[in-house]
Amino acid sequence: MLKRLAVAIAILASLSAVASAHGPSRQKVTETIEINAPLDKVWAVVGNFQDMSWHPAVAKTEGKGGNDANATRTLTLKSGGTIDEQLDRYDADEHSYSYEITKVDVKVLPVNDYSSRISVTADGDKSIVEWHGAFYRGYMLNDPPPELNDEVAVNAVTGIYKDGLAALKKKIEGGS
Repeated sequence: MLKRLAVAIAILASLSAVASAHGPSRQKVTETIEINAPLDKVWAVVGNFQDMSWHPAVAKTEGKGGNDANATRTLTLKSGGTIDEQLDRYDADEHSYSYEITKVDVKVLPVNDYSSRISVTADGDKSIVEWHGAFYRGYMLNDPPPELNDEVAVNAVTGIYKDGLAALKKKIEGGS
C-alpha cells in the first residue's frame, strides 16, 4: 500500500511539472462601448476594414481587397511601427468582421497569434460596439522576460481597445 502511494505521488508530481512547462496560455480581451448614434451611422465608420483612421494610434491605413475575405491592410502607427492584418470574415448584415495579425514586431505590440472581432449591435437609437481579441503573449516559451509576459500583452491589447473605442465614440458623437 505504501509503495502504491509513493508511485501515485511520483506520478502526480511529474504531471504538475509537465503542466507548468506547457508554455503560454491563450489570453482574451473584450471591451465594449455604447455610442449615442444609430447602428448604421456607427457601422459606416467602423465597418470599413480599409480605414482605421478612427483609432488615435493609427497614422495611416494602406490595404487591398476592400472588405472581402483575405483582404489585407497595413496599419502605420503614430509611434512609427507597423502591423499587417488580414480580414478573415466580413458580415455586413451582422455588422461584424474578424481579422488577424499576420506580422508585427513584439516591440510594437507584444502578442503572437492574434485574432480579433469587431461587432456593432443596435440598442434602441444607440449602438453597442464590441471589440474582442484572443492572442498569446509576445514570448512563446516558458519564463518570458517582463516586457513580453501575459500581463503586458493583456494590458497592451486592453489599452488599444479602450483608446480606440473612446475615440470612435468621440468621432461619431462629436461629429469630428
